[in-house]
Formats: sequence, structure tokens, C-alpha cells
Amino acid sequence: MNGTDRARGMGRRRFLSGAGALTAAGWIAGFAGGWVLRPRWAHAAGPIKMGIATDITGAIAPSGNANWQVAQFAVEQINAAGGILGQPIELYLEDTASDPKIAVGNVRKLIQERKVDVVLGGITSAMRQAIKDPIVNRGRTLYIYPQLYEGQECTKFLFNTGPSPAQQCDRLIPYIMKTLGKKRFAMPSANYVWPQLLNKYARKVIEANGGEVVFEEYYPLDQAEYSATISKIKDGKVDCVFNTIIPPGLQPFVKQLYESGFQKNGGVLSCVYYDENLLNYHPANEMEGLISCLDYFQAVNDPFSQTLQQGYAKKFPDTKYLFTAGSAATGMYRGVKFYEEAVKATGGKLGREEVAAALDHAVLSEGPGGGAAMVPGHYHAKMNMYIAVCKSEAGKTRYDVIDKADMVDPREC
Repeated sequence: MNGTDRARGMGRRRFLSGAGALTAAGWIAGFAGGWVLRPRWAHAAGPIKMGIATDITGAIAPSGNANWQVAQFAVEQINAAGGILGQPIELYLEDTASDPKIAVGNVRKLIQERKVDVVLGGITSAMRQAIKDPIVNRGRTLYIYPQLYEGQECTKFLFNTGPSPAQQCDRLIPYIMKTLGKKRFAMPSANYVWPQLLNKYARKVIEANGGEVVFEEYYPLDQAEYSATISKIKDGKVDCVFNTIIPPGLQPFVKQLYESGFQKNGGVLSCVYYDENLLNYHPANEMEGLISCLDYFQAVNDPFSQTLQQGYAKKFPDTKYLFTAGSAATGMYRGVKFYEEAVKATGGKLGREEVAAALDHAVLSEGPGGGAAMVPGHYHAKMNMYIAVCKSEAGKTRYDVIDKADMVDPREC
């Protein structure tokens, strides 16, 4: 079996595994592809149709599968409470397959065939860029993007419910520099838009606080050899690696960095998309000391967040796809609930103009990690932000929250 055949075989096995999970969770496969989760009761006006576009298969599947599970969990909560003003939500799911070309065709099904009222999803920025045109411009549909990202997305009718660079970097980088005493940064990165623009913002924060970016480099997503990069880190006396490499190149980079003795010699590894789902990608010892900044960690112990985790665990027992932040799961939950509040504010009207106008001012009093509020006219949300450090004990990993900032402004648009 050659490399291409092997990749296809792995993709098929992942799909079959994902299909089994979807069926077990109550989804019904459509004749033309895609999946539907019907409410258990009907309304004279029919259901509100919500589309989810995410990675059931492909390299980003661990995040995508967390996405559809969280969407189902949130929607079933809403339907169990009577729907939105008495109208139930019907969920439609399409696989973006970690491939923008495949995603565009599948997203069109949500718009043209399913005629959904809103689409939520997309993990990578490349995916968002690919699917926003068929959703927002050609499809004339509302789009909610749930993932942390590089900022600068100010498209009308596209609402961002994950953290922005300002929310992640403005507190994390000064903490690394002033509290941990690290001044010399390396930026090894995957070669696409999110790392490029995030690094641009992070560099400004580093330099404004008296630090230095020793080097900034970009690699193919599937690069597996990083010996030259590790040598530059060592020779440049780098003391903080600000990583934006993603799978599949992520695992070999982290392994080679650890084996070089970087952390053992006092270096700090930071990665702002690292949540509990990502800890499963590596042995525990490679994660010791990693520092991240997200809108939620499972160590956050407010009562509402704990109740959410308990409900999610009951719905999806023994799942390996966790309800956490960096996989866009918190942004997905927040997006579903923002949409609920917006439709309530319209009195049940589902037109894009009416719902978008209401969504622009939507406020959530509770959510994972705390409440959130859309910033009117800016298409982004204020939310609490947490800095956490990874700890490993007896071969297991966890995050310890060491800092919290309340209702941080996204500073976008």
C-alpha cells in the first residue's frame, strides 16, 4: 500500500468510526450525504434549521468531532426546555474533512438543499475563508465561526465567538516575560493565515514589552523533521517557543523539542490553542510546563461550567472528544446560545437581517468559563480569559489555572 492509499484507508476508517458515533448519538444519514438530528417534537411552523460544518474526518477531526458533540449537547438542552419560543431546532451536519475543497461542496448542501437558517463551524482559518463565501455572500445565510483565530475577520453576517489575538496575547505574553523571565522568543509555525497573522500581533506585544523574536519560520503542515529548527532554538539562546505548528507536523516537533532538552534546561513552550483535547496528542512528559491562554479550561470550577461538564459527560460517556476551549467547543456552545438569544430577541423571526441585528447585542449571563457579550458593531465577543500551565503526574496531564481576566475585549473590527 503506497502513501496515498494508506491515507485513504485511514480516512475511511476514521469516517466509519465517526459514522458509528453519529448513529449512536441519534443522527440519521442523509441519502445525498450529511447527517440530520431531528427534534422529538414538531411545531406548526416547522423547525429552526441549524447547520454544522466541521471536520468529522481528516487531520483536524479530534476538534471537529468535539464540535458536533457540543452542538448536539447545546441544542438538545434548548429543545428539552421547549425550543426557542416554542420552536424546536433541527440540526444538519456536513463533514468539512479538513479539506477546504471538499468543504465548499458540502457546505453548499446545507445552504441549497437543507436551507438552513444559520451555519456554525469551521476550525482552521483556511476553512473559514473557503466556506464563508458560499455561506454569507452567495448563500445569504448567517455564519457563526466558533474557533480562536488570528483576528481581522470583519465580514457582515459573520460572527466570531472564539478568542482573538488581543484576548490571548495581551496578558499571556507579558506574564511569560515578567513573571517567568523569558525574553527571547522563537516562532515555529504552520504555513497558513492563522499563524502568520497571530505571530504579527504577538511580535508587537513581545517587542513592546522589551523582548526579542529570535526567528519566525513557516513549515508545511505535514513536515516531520525539525532538526534545523531545534538547532536554531539552541544556538539563538531562545527561552520561549511560541508554537503555532498544528497536526500532523505538531507531534514530531514537540517530541524533537523535548528530546533536545529545551524544557529541561529552563525553556518554556507556549501554544495558545492547546486545550485538554490536544494533550492526548503527546506523552505526558512532553507537555510538562506548557503554558496556554484560553477562554476556558476544565480546571475552572465555577458551578455553571461544572454542570455543563457533568451533562456533557452523561450525554457522551467515555468520549475522547472533550468539551474544552481550543477545539472551538466553547465557541460552538457560545455560538448556539448567542443564536438562541438573538432569535428570542426577534420574537421568533429567522430572517438573516433581523437575527444579525439582535445577535450584534446579544449577552450570555452564563457559559463555559463565564458569561460573554457581543461587542456591538464588531462581530466579536467579550469573554473571560485564563492562563494555565500543564502539569504531568503518573503519566497523566492536567492544566492548573494561574491567572484570570474578566470580560476581555477582543479589540477587533
